[in-house]
Amino acid sequence: MASSSGTSSGSSLIQNSGSEEDLQALMDQRKRKRMISNRESARRSRMRKQKHLDDLMAQVSQLRKENHQIITGINITTQRYLSVEADNSILRVQISELSNRLESLNEIIGSLNSNNGVFGDSITFNEPAADSFLNPWNMAYLNQPIMASAEMFHY
Repeated sequence: MASSSGTSSGSSLIQNSGSEEDLQALMDQRKRKRMISNRESARRSRMRKQKHLDDLMAQVSQLRKENHQIITGINITTQRYLSVEADNSILRVQISELSNRLESLNEIIGSLNSNNGVFGDSITFNEPAADSFLNPWNMAYLNQPIMASAEMFHY
């Protein structure tokens, strides 16, 4: 009996060791599958990360291009504004000079009218209304008749 129990425990050790080897092999196989799966997952993750980086770089490039176009547009608009502002300054000075000339001419005409009586009827040139600069052909002083006597042309 002793020998039979000895042999039975010996054969169960052999079975356990075969079973352990099978179990170890199964665990190694699962470990390899998991390692392969992890490598594949890491590869996909790197690919997604690279695609995201490429997309961001393309977006940066596009935004830089748009930014450059906007800056160019602003610079052009600023130059046009400065040019128009300079033109307006010149026109304001010309308006002032012409208004002063008109005032001086009206004073001269008024002086001639009151001192000499040279003109039959009084001649005055009215300063145009502010909006007449927008429509120069409709200026008030262009529509007034000029009255002068024949004595004015005698020498």
